[in-house]
Amino acid sequence: MAAWILVTFLLVGVCFLLSRVCWSRTRRAKEPPLVKGWPFFGVVLEYGKNPLGFLQSAQQKYGDIFTCQLMGKYFTFVTDPFSFSAVMRQGKNLDFKKFSMGFSQRIFGHTDFTSPMLSESYRDVHSLFRQTLQGPPLQQLSQNMLGNLQTAFQHCLPSERCWKEEGLQCFTTRIMFEAGFVTLFGKKAGLLQPEGMGAVGSCMQKVMQDFHAFDGAFPALAAGVPITLCRRAWRAREALAKGLLHRELHHRMCISDLIQRRMDAFDRMHLNETEKARTHVCMLWASQANTLPAAFWSLYYTLRNPEAFAVALKEVDLILAQLPNDKPICLSKEQLESMTVLESIIKEALRLSSASIMIRVASDDFILTLDSGQEAAIRKGDYIALYPRLIHLDPDIYPNPLEFNSCSQSWDGFFAMNEIKQFLLLALWHYDLQLSELHDTLLPDRTRAGFGILPPSQDVFLRYRARADRGRQRLTRTPILVDLSTRFPASRVHTPRHHQGN
Repeated sequence: MAAWILVTFLLVGVCFLLSRVCWSRTRRAKEPPLVKGWPFFGVVLEYGKNPLGFLQSAQQKYGDIFTCQLMGKYFTFVTDPFSFSAVMRQGKNLDFKKFSMGFSQRIFGHTDFTSPMLSESYRDVHSLFRQTLQGPPLQQLSQNMLGNLQTAFQHCLPSERCWKEEGLQCFTTRIMFEAGFVTLFGKKAGLLQPEGMGAVGSCMQKVMQDFHAFDGAFPALAAGVPITLCRRAWRAREALAKGLLHRELHHRMCISDLIQRRMDAFDRMHLNETEKARTHVCMLWASQANTLPAAFWSLYYTLRNPEAFAVALKEVDLILAQLPNDKPICLSKEQLESMTVLESIIKEALRLSSASIMIRVASDDFILTLDSGQEAAIRKGDYIALYPRLIHLDPDIYPNPLEFNSCSQSWDGFFAMNEIKQFLLLALWHYDLQLSELHDTLLPDRTRAGFGILPPSQDVFLRYRARADRGRQRLTRTPILVDLSTRFPASRVHTPRHHQGN
């Protein structure tokens, strides 16, 4: 036994020395500082615990640009916000498609669309986003989403006298996931009638459970863990794919134009049926993974901030009180755009919760010149990473960066803005809402950094009931005694009235 233990230690030692030789890297002239770490794994443990803290600490120690190893790959982080544009201009030296396609193929299991036989056809597929997510097609998609949101809200509408309690994250996810899924992928014809609602809820609950099981393993999958080692996530992904096979989708009604045209394009490319379905799983994840936490944070900060809540509620009432009570809510593009208070709230919530990383792959050796004039040599095959959250939480850019400021205009755009705005509008219109835990500020889950909008680290309880005064002017309410002129532009402020929760 002792001999075997000695042999094991020797083998481990040899492997360690070999790894130091094979995976060690020496900094070349003009290259960014190299952060020391473990062989192959690099600084993955320090980064994984707190990405923002690690990057801030490394920035203080090494400057605005530095390189570190993560799971065998070298990432050069550019932390100077004024140099982000310099990186984005390096189109001929930095390749986004190679990284994104390899990442997507490994996690979702679809075919390699960069292969010579498919790359040209896939460019046509990619162009469908521009054709179906702007102008009149986007307006139609937004209107369909609004209708599906109203259906989802009505599924468990409580009475005016009875308070219901539910986790805010559960509440948000349940409504947004159903509405978003049906908007993209439609409904089965037999479940369109009211008597089919129970079946819809059961089917949707299973899809949502599979989505969360797959999404929960996403950080591990992104770090390089094979999905075959994450059995629950693999089973969930395959279950989602099974429900999105083309033979299943052909039995659904009201499928979005985007998905229908993607289906037609993939059929012409002669992919196998499972690979087609896995591309739809990828689309499902892309449409939900950021939208769900973004909707959560938007409602959370609305309810936590009395000033934001008051003016948001007034804005919603002014728009919807003009509409007929006996018909589903239908909003024009102009009406959606006029809700500037809701938009401001959403943008600020996104600033506080977004943690996406923009990554490119160096297609050749080249010299990157930063805004400061500093030159950095970049190696072919290395990854260049930009982390905008460093800007969003910079006190030199945003005073008190961890505080919610509902008049902030820090966000540059978000594809799901209409969805979240409609969700907030309907939540404030249908319900009296109260958070039962207001003493502590909820923090985002830092382990999800790099994938977009961070989910909450835990759920909070929400109390809600049907609004008794919906559709009537709220002239009998006691006004909140607070000066909002310094928080909101004068053109956006309406006289707020207190929303009584008892």
